[in-house]
Amino acid sequence: MPPQSIITKNRNVPLDKIRNIGIIAHIDSGKTTTTERLLYYTGRTYKVGDIDEGTTQMDWMPQERERGITIVSAATTTFWKDVRINIIDTPGHVDFTAEVERSLRVLDGGVVIFDAEEGVQSQSETVWRQADKYKVPRICFINKMDKLGANFEGTVNEIKDRLGANPAVMNFPIGKEQEFKGVVDLLTLQSMIWDKNDLGTEYTVSKEIPSDIKNHVLKLRAQLVEKIAETDDKLLDKYLNAQEISVEELKAALRRATMAYKLIPVYCGTSLRNKAVQPILDAIVDYLPSPQDLKEIQGHDPKTGEVKKRALTPEGKFTALAFKIQLDPHVGKLTYVRIYSGTLESGSYIYNVNRDKKERVSRILLMHANQREEIDKAYSGEIVALVGPKETRTGDSLSDPTDPILLEKITFPEPVISLAIEPKTKADQEKLSYSLQRLAEEDPTFKVKMNQETGQTIMSGMGELHLEILVDRMKREMGMNVVVGKPQVAYKETVTKSADAEGKYIKQTGGHGQYGHCLIKIDPLPRGTGFKFINKIKGGVIPSEFIPSIEKGIIEAMDKGILLGFPLTDFQTTLYDGSYHEVDSSDIAFKIAGSMALQAAAKQAGLTLIEPIMKLEVTVPEEFMGVVIGDISSKRGKILGTEKRSRAVIIKSYVPLAELSGYATTLRSLTEGRGFFYMEPSHYEEVPHNIIAAMLNK
Repeated sequence: MPPQSIITKNRNVPLDKIRNIGIIAHIDSGKTTTTERLLYYTGRTYKVGDIDEGTTQMDWMPQERERGITIVSAATTTFWKDVRINIIDTPGHVDFTAEVERSLRVLDGGVVIFDAEEGVQSQSETVWRQADKYKVPRICFINKMDKLGANFEGTVNEIKDRLGANPAVMNFPIGKEQEFKGVVDLLTLQSMIWDKNDLGTEYTVSKEIPSDIKNHVLKLRAQLVEKIAETDDKLLDKYLNAQEISVEELKAALRRATMAYKLIPVYCGTSLRNKAVQPILDAIVDYLPSPQDLKEIQGHDPKTGEVKKRALTPEGKFTALAFKIQLDPHVGKLTYVRIYSGTLESGSYIYNVNRDKKERVSRILLMHANQREEIDKAYSGEIVALVGPKETRTGDSLSDPTDPILLEKITFPEPVISLAIEPKTKADQEKLSYSLQRLAEEDPTFKVKMNQETGQTIMSGMGELHLEILVDRMKREMGMNVVVGKPQVAYKETVTKSADAEGKYIKQTGGHGQYGHCLIKIDPLPRGTGFKFINKIKGGVIPSEFIPSIEKGIIEAMDKGILLGFPLTDFQTTLYDGSYHEVDSSDIAFKIAGSMALQAAAKQAGLTLIEPIMKLEVTVPEEFMGVVIGDISSKRGKILGTEKRSRAVIIKSYVPLAELSGYATTLRSLTEGRGFFYMEPSHYEEVPHNIIAAMLNK
């Protein structure tokens, strides 16, 4: 690591000299390798980290180094040409989608990495849509240009066709596959050649363009100039009048177009071979926005709900968003925040708008993956970790106590798979619930609940790998010895038709009795809607103070399930009548009545099970295509289509998660270890009747 003073001295840089960026991509596209190179070329690290050797800076967890994957997003800061770049390296694996979601929410720009041979893969589409949701301007880097079958122009076309983007090709490769040695910058028409084996810090720049690609390069430059000119009226006027447009004018117009999502600059190179990574650093500085470009952030007044705006300046009132909680063995709970406006001093108090609580910030830390540096003051535009806040959760808005503002929350997908977990010894029971609670604080897609009937603790997550890593962390970090059951699919129950029912609870004892009575109607709702409660009580037939108790009773019965004990969802309950007793009615009586009414109504409303359906993409050599399709069909899978890519075939399908347990082993044996797959949760669908019948008879 370079001397800490480099960061500390230059921290308070002008806002236009800050870039908050994320590295996002499909698994195995080279995100962490690219981040390691960016840190090396900017002088942040002395040595290039290697994933295969387990020496990366950003993948610091033992689990990450063993598996060669990124699990948690890591933050770091570096400098390039006097510009401070705050980088977040995000995971590519779909099980850790929450890490990508929360990182994108607080970033100003993104670098999306593609594999030159694989092109736009399915998770590339997922992260692209996540970046669209948060309107993150981005640049693309087509990596692995030295790989056999690398296809630069084919990948650019896929970015256009599959992602609906408007790519602006910024450089063109010199040499193919193993012969790849550099790029031609299309704006300046200069060749950049990396021919020395010195980890890529030095390269030759010349005006000479190799003769075999010269005509094609000139044609691409003309297209680039036309594309940029189309986004700017002044330049378009010049272009149509055949006037010369300077490189500075083109760069300025491209910066505006990138920030307005009109164009996406596209670069190519190979991070592992240390070639053509520096142009990415230039592009981050030249085309991605600074907090000053974004000008303001919008939120709401927590009391009135009115829209409020904050200028992104250090002079404004303090405003920040907590986007990640991390439990550190040395300093306790770390709250990662993006500061949008104002400044924050250690030892001061902040107001958590979501929890309506004041929290004290005892220390402020600058993070470099898992290394940290203490600072006294943090400024707008920075991403820092706070020690002190106890109640703060992921997605909470933090602000100046005198002028609160509620920022948009971060939304996370629902877990799709769960397993039972129990401690090896009874003495560890309390420790287990504490460990699970800590992990749930860190990870919003990880849920824990108790099954009241069996007394089991059930943990739910985004996939088998997700749960496996969490169990591994409990063993290593928390010293817990646990026994885990087989992964269970997160089924849900729902209704298929409308029904009415009455819930009446009367209990007569000496003195006060209990009396609660309600009539409800339930109706099915479209998939993914959840639960709605409608109160249509008129004329005080049930006093208003008992209505929440009825709703509470319905929700409790709904969570326990009626058919097979899975939560009930996608329906609405209308409370339309009932009665009460002056003396005997109570909250508890109406809660029980609500619960009884829902159970009675659901039994008449065509109860059925729904199950999570996964979007499965299997990539196999052509000769195994038939056998893999046959296997998917036998798993109740629906084949959506196949796509040929170089020497492989991609089979796209929808398959119920229940059928995919241990699929990695199945696929290995079917394809002699040459096939691989990617899956992500897609939607819920009804379970066939014969399978429900078999589950009921177990």
